[in-house]
This record gives sequence, structure tokens and C-alpha cells, in this order.
Amino acid sequence: MKKIVQKDEKVLRKISKEVPVSEITSSKTQTVIKNMFESLANESDGVALAAPQIGESLRIFVISPKAFNHEENHKLIYINPVIKKKSKDKKKLDEGCLSCRWYYGKTKRATRVTIEAYDEHGDKFVAEGKKLIAQIFQHETDHLDGILFLDHATDLKEIEPEHE
Repeated sequence: MKKIVQKDEKVLRKISKEVPVSEITSSKTQTVIKNMFESLANESDGVALAAPQIGESLRIFVISPKAFNHEENHKLIYINPVIKKKSKDKKKLDEGCLSCRWYYGKTKRATRVTIEAYDEHGDKFVAEGKKLIAQIFQHETDHLDGILFLDHATDLKEIEPEHE
């Protein structure tokens, strides 16, 4: 399992490289995706993870199935994602990040987002997200552009985890 890098790591501030479509099904790319899911599964409070968060400067993010309502049928892997549309309606939302432990704050995010990306088979798709999924699309795409939520969050607080 790959360690999730923290806010001071340079890889988090780089603009990630696109994955050539011909390399999406390669063992290298598939291993990165596998490592991302393993690292994410190890975090009880995480719902998504971008490749730079495990030290890979690639335009990939994954979403945990626990982020979706059971009736929603969404993709879990987003390669070379591009936000195509954001709603004008924005809300201030609570946000945190696995690479900014244990900081939490409010971020202003669009409530609906349409994204275009490739899946793990190299097939292009378009997905629309509302509420939490829209927030994830924006947060993870920010990671791929070298932006951390700390850069635009307000009411930042550091809240240490409770130990049992």
C-alpha cells in the first residue's frame, strides 16, 4: 500500500500529466489505480483520492463506492478528467483532505458538475454529479491542477482525531 503524501510534498503542487489513452490499460497505469484504491480503503474517512496523493503526478482520481447512494450508478475511476460544466448555484461546504490531515474548512463549490473522463478500459464517458459527488469532482480535479482545498477554504480548523 502506498502512503498518502501530506500537504508539504512538492508532487501535490504540480500540474499532473495526462495519461496517454494508449497507456490506460497498461500494467503501470492499472497498478497506480490499484494502489490508489488500496490507500483509499485504508482511510475510514476518505471518499476519493487523486494520483498525486500517492506521489504519482498523473491525471487520475478514484472515488470510493461509499460516496454514492445505492441507487446511483457511477464510475469509480476518472482518468484525464475535464470539468465541462458547473452550475451557477454554489454552496459553502465542509471539506477536508487526506493530504491535509487534520484540517477542515468551508469551500464554495458548484452544486452540480458535469465531467468528461476515461475509465480504466480507455473508454470515454461523461458523468454528472450533484451534492457530494459534485464536490468530489471539483476537489479531485483541483488536486490534478496542483491546488489544495487549503488554498481557498475559509474557517480553517485543525481537529485532531479522537483516540479511543
